[in-house]
Amino acid sequence: MTHRISALISAFGVLAGMVLLVLAVREYRSGASFLWLVAGAVIFLGTSYTLVRDVRRLRAGPAA
Repeated sequence: MTHRISALISAFGVLAGMVLLVLAVREYRSGASFLWLVAGAVIFLGTSYTLVRDVRRLRAGPAA
């Protein structure tokens, strides 16, 4: 059950990361620093990696 909750939280994290990436792109297009874009991409990639890790752990089944 814990792995399911962790995967669900990670899915919401990916959604939040995607929102931050979209906001970073909008800020960059309006003249902000390139670091906004880099930070948004790093956050999104980090949350995506966490989701993939949690889904793999969920699919592996219970630990013996």
